Amino acid sequence: MIVFNVPPYTGRELQYISQAVEQQKICGDGEFTRRCNSWIEERTGTKKCLLTTSCTHATELAALLSKVGPGDEVIMPSYTFVSTADAFVLRGAVPVFVDIRPDTMNIDETLIEDAVTERTKAIVPVHYAGVACEMDVIMEIARRHGLFVIEDAAQGIMSTYKGEALGTIGDFGAFSFHETKNYSMGEGGALLIRDTRYVEEAEILREKGTNRSKFFRGQIDKYTWVNYGSSYLPSDMNAAYLWAQLEMADAINNHRLALWDQYYEELLPLQEKGLLELPTVPEGCVHNAHMFYIKAKDLKERTALLAFLKEHDILSVFHYIPLHTAPAGLKFGRFHGKDVYTTRESERLCRLPMFYKLTAEEVSYITGKVKEFYHV
Repeated sequence: MIVFNVPPYTGRELQYISQAVEQQKICGDGEFTRRCNSWIEERTGTKKCLLTTSCTHATELAALLSKVGPGDEVIMPSYTFVSTADAFVLRGAVPVFVDIRPDTMNIDETLIEDAVTERTKAIVPVHYAGVACEMDVIMEIARRHGLFVIEDAAQGIMSTYKGEALGTIGDFGAFSFHETKNYSMGEGGALLIRDTRYVEEAEILREKGTNRSKFFRGQIDKYTWVNYGSSYLPSDMNAAYLWAQLEMADAINNHRLALWDQYYEELLPLQEKGLLELPTVPEGCVHNAHMFYIKAKDLKERTALLAFLKEHDILSVFHYIPLHTAPAGLKFGRFHGKDVYTTRESERLCRLPMFYKLTAEEVSYITGKVKEFYHV
């Protein structure tokens, strides 16, 4: 069986976890957490990175820093994971969903401004499959209306838009290090901060509302409760697991890109025959091969394709159910405009196996079975 995902593993994870244990510093903000934060800051150019317990929590921190509150509206795509909306619903805000582009599955930047009202507080672009949204347009809309931009870059580490790392273009960015991501710590994430004036507040929010971070840097002689907050710090053992992969980030990224390119080249004849559609990467975007998907003709064909692949020991899956159609989406949010592409495209999309240990031979087997399904 070729499974859909295998968490990344380089071989040094247990060694580094043991080091964390031996140093008797396994709670938050230990040596490995600092290494990961510094690596992300250096590689992305963000002013500050704070490792978190999840991308969900990173987005919650961004919502708190943006002062999103009851009655505020936050514009986002409906085709995304629930965390994108949850972070703002928890603050009493209303997710305002707009349609996506059928080529990238990202929010349609041309529809955002029409959804802006006097209650709008932020725009949350989601970089689907590690392919950037049209950030120049989004940032200009935000500038004109005085809105925050919070990038959901859960899938976007190592991807760029016109040379800028995803997660660093908006006011705040959020990475995910879940086991399904290119680099993993099991459960984990990171908050990226563009403007240093938010750093101290972010540290306090992340440390249960205390100024403990300043205490550990020797800036104060004791720490105390100074604001509201929660515990968003991951264990240093989790960070140790992640560090083993960040050390090899380029090798992992290059291998994934090679697999992605192989998928594309071997399935391109099917697209040329009009049998399916392959992913689109717009000019100016550098992606990270987070996933490889194909689009069938419709839901019926996709269902048959998934069943066919499973019969041949290939575990392929579909992705998000649009949030505006979910019970919580109907309760907490609203869709602005027409759902032209969100539902239709979500019902066509089929994700093929993609992970660090996947081999070229396995990719050829998968593409061969896809061709067999389409009688090519």
